[in-house]
Amino acid sequence: MAKLPEEVRSSLRFFAFYLANGTLDMELLEDIDYRPALVDFGSTLEMVFTIYTNVLEIDEDGLVDDGHAQYRVAQWIRRYCDPSYVVDPPFEEWETRLIGP
Repeated sequence: MAKLPEEVRSSLRFFAFYLANGTLDMELLEDIDYRPALVDFGSTLEMVFTIYTNVLEIDEDGLVDDGHAQYRVAQWIRRYCDPSYVVDPPFEEWETRLIGP
C-alpha cells in the first residue's frame, strides 16, 4: 500500500500546527481568534481540511506548494468568523467538495 509522500505529510503537519496555534495566515486573520469556531462544530474543522487538501498542489516530483491552500483556508475562516468579509475570488465548487462517505 502506498503512503503519502514525505513532503505531503510534512505540509499537513505544519498546516495543523499553524491552524491549532492560531498562526495561520497572520496577515489575513490578524485579530481573529478563529480556534474556538473550529471546535464548536466538527463540520467547521472538516471544511478547513477539505479546502486545504483539495487546493494543495503537489508536483510530479512530490514537492508540495501549500501557500495557496493555506490562503484559501484562511479566507474561508475569515468569512466564517466575519460575514462581512468578501472572498475574492469566490470559492469554486471543487475547492469545497467533501470527498468520501
